[in-house]
Amino acid sequence: MKPTIDVQRPIIKTELPGPKAKEVIEADRRYVTPSYPRPDYKLVAEKGYGVWIEDVDGNIFLDCNAGVAVCSTGHCHPEIVQAISEQASRLIHMCGTDFYYRHMPELGKKLNEICPIEGETKTHFANSGAEAIETALKLAMYHTRRQKFISFFGSFHGRTLGALSLTSSKKAQRLGFMRQALDVIHVPYPYCYRCPFNKGKSNGKCCLGTIEWIENRIFNTTTPPEEVAGIVLEVVQGEGGYIPAPVEFVREIRRICDEYGILMIVDEVQSGMGRTGKMFALEHYGVKADIVCIAKGIGSGLPIGACVAKSEIMSWHKGAHASTFGGNPVCIAAALKTIELLENGLIENAREVGNYLKEGLEKLKDKYDCIGDVRGLGLMLGVEFVESKSTMKPNPALRDKVETACFERGLIILGCGTNSIRWSPPLIITKENVDVALEIFDDAIAASI
Repeated sequence: MKPTIDVQRPIIKTELPGPKAKEVIEADRRYVTPSYPRPDYKLVAEKGYGVWIEDVDGNIFLDCNAGVAVCSTGHCHPEIVQAISEQASRLIHMCGTDFYYRHMPELGKKLNEICPIEGETKTHFANSGAEAIETALKLAMYHTRRQKFISFFGSFHGRTLGALSLTSSKKAQRLGFMRQALDVIHVPYPYCYRCPFNKGKSNGKCCLGTIEWIENRIFNTTTPPEEVAGIVLEVVQGEGGYIPAPVEFVREIRRICDEYGILMIVDEVQSGMGRTGKMFALEHYGVKADIVCIAKGIGSGLPIGACVAKSEIMSWHKGAHASTFGGNPVCIAAALKTIELLENGLIENAREVGNYLKEGLEKLKDKYDCIGDVRGLGLMLGVEFVESKSTMKPNPALRDKVETACFERGLIILGCGTNSIRWSPPLIITKENVDVALEIFDDAIAASI
């Protein structure tokens, strides 16, 4: 889909939300579950093209969220649309858990080539990130014959009951659901700006307090290592605040897994598929996973997830796990074309333009005392709002005001963590787009403080 005009900047024609948008919002209130965690501002999308979103009233926004890091190749990329259309005209569904078609092994082979796992792999296809995580949990329990897991405070792995047992980024995600479905122990994540051990970085390196906590406290008290099936890790926390883990920490997690026969399960649902300037965020760390979970950006907007594991790990019996819609031919066609586009320039663009965006955000950090931290990799960047740099006290109210002020000026961004804003634009974004986005962000901050 192409815009009818040459769009260089957002175009806001009506009050927000506009009259047509208000009608949709009211219908949504009547007929749709209230459980969706929508932000304070109200966007009613109608069309998408590239980095632009048009609402039902004709207002055009610069999208620096990409449907929460899903529309990796931008909205309605013509090659993605063509791949979807051609496949939909041939075969839409045949249930790959009962029958065969070429698409599943084609994507499985490609994932075998690109996933940061040593040796041959096999893939289970799912419909979402949560489903990919559920697959990884079942697979780890099946393979190791163990039942315990280690996850991290601030993590988000999904809202289905198994994935929810791992998730700990917000109280609202757990409130009302009582006990965990699985035996999961949570440990501190190495959030260096707010070091959970009050040490901060030592000589520029992680204090590794969590590693000591796991080996000397957890393993010797509540969670014997010989009973742990997997450690589930986001090497860049997503919903928790767009927080990259230190390199030395991730390497120590790999060492622990090797030493105690534990599977290293890496959640790349939000950080994978070129988002960080490499195909997978784990590639920044120089280690390999045993299981990798993928979704979001792999399908350029279509619902597809994948759990990729070493072949010797994914050796469960027939009928152990399946999915009616997983590995849908149309979704796989979109995924294969997405990977092609990523490899042919979009990953490099994410690295280059991501560095440019980060430099611009760092300048705003220097300008405003309310920005405590700018962090991230590629086009997965977080900006943390505080009352002042000296106190570092989180300022979620200001974050929310800035988020809304950006929307009013035609920029779509979204919060994460307690008091941070995430930048996860389509990987096709240009430096010219970034200049516009930074100008709006600057103006929104100035108007909010």
